[in-house]
Amino acid sequence: MSSRLPFTHDQFLDVFAAYNQQLWPAALALWLLTVAALVLLAARRLEPRLAGALLAVHWAWAGVAYHLGYFAAINPAARLFGALFVLEALLFAWFGVRRRDVVVSWGRTSRQVLSVGFCAYAVLYPLLGLAAGLRWPRLPSFGVPCPTTLLTVGLLMGLEPGRLRGLFVVPLLWALVGGSAAFLLGVAPDLMLLAGAVVLTLVMVARPGSGAARSARPSGSRAFR
Repeated sequence: MSSRLPFTHDQFLDVFAAYNQQLWPAALALWLLTVAALVLLAARRLEPRLAGALLAVHWAWAGVAYHLGYFAAINPAARLFGALFVLEALLFAWFGVRRRDVVVSWGRTSRQVLSVGFCAYAVLYPLLGLAAGLRWPRLPSFGVPCPTTLLTVGLLMGLEPGRLRGLFVVPLLWALVGGSAAFLLGVAPDLMLLAGAVVLTLVMVARPGSGAARSARPSGSRAFR
């Protein structure tokens, strides 16, 4: 089935083996940073703009370290993917850190509970690969595109519905690409990306809140409303 892709299943896993063997200290550090940030966010002890900063780091790392550094060796499209991921990192840096618009709120609504679920799935992602039958180091670990996208789905779901729609475009595209490729490459944990694509779309097209909620939110570019 992988014949529809410009690389084989073994080549795909070999890329992860090289990434994991050479960059595991950085991937582990990113995982620890992410877990700490999510715990602080849940405890309401994390400054809201730092959620945007965390996502900016994830997208920049996945774009440069994984796509351009490793995946491009077997897939020419990885250069385009890498550029899109870096663009997404810049958007999160601007709207999350500079403008402080990426304000994630976790509560008890069904959407917010689902948001927490996606974030938990993202940090457990390497273990899910092992449970699916993959073996270290030939498995996607952390800091690579799919867990980055799943984490992003979770945090974007914590936004007020209908806000900052421009931030959803690249994650939605990768959720569709990665989720579809999961069937071809046999990476079962990536099937969650298809569910992520559905919920991203629903949150993206939802109408923003009205009244006080609308007047209280930070101003930003209309293109990202």
